[in-house]
Amino acid sequence: MDLVLPQAQAYAERYSSPEDNLLQRVHQQTLHHAHAHMLSGQLQGRLLSLLSRLLQPRRILEIGSFTGYSALCLAEGLAPDGQLHTIEIREEDAAVARQNFNLADTKEKIILHLGNALQVIPALQETWDLVFIDADKTGYIDYYNLVLPRLRSGGLIVADNVFFHGEVLEAAPKGKNAKAIQAFNEYVQQDERVDKLLLTVRDGLMLIYKK
Repeated sequence: MDLVLPQAQAYAERYSSPEDNLLQRVHQQTLHHAHAHMLSGQLQGRLLSLLSRLLQPRRILEIGSFTGYSALCLAEGLAPDGQLHTIEIREEDAAVARQNFNLADTKEKIILHLGNALQVIPALQETWDLVFIDADKTGYIDYYNLVLPRLRSGGLIVADNVFFHGEVLEAAPKGKNAKAIQAFNEYVQQDERVDKLLLTVRDGLMLIYKK
């Protein structure tokens, strides 16, 4: 399901800042991936970059690196002494992401972890300023509960795909991923520790602000 009219998408891209050369390269490279639809793309990438620049985070956590596009966008706002930790479970995608990170001016600030995020996150003794969740949908609630205690007050969690291709709009979502995302959205809605805003950007972004 297209949640945004293609004409509106194209218009928004036209009047938004363009991708730099590296992001264009990663974008084109990822179009040949079997799961190219997972790419954040220009509009979402510019939003992630803008949020990061506004926060100027010292520590960013990304759960789900894919080919590295979103991490490169998030890294644009890092504080001078900042670091971005990104976690990818698939070896092939992690290898591609690492190659792309090595081409970036921020390469020294990006740390890639290969493995299961549920195991990697507890080992990272950091206080997070900004967290981007874009991994397996059935794990969203577990990831959220792992990172929220270590997110500073005033910090931000961004969760991707919270419409899950429009399937959560159905009266009774059927697939396991759609059901998991619906459960996540309801879980966050009821959490009084945070303020939340669901944006109709791409496949849905949930902005979660820790009070």
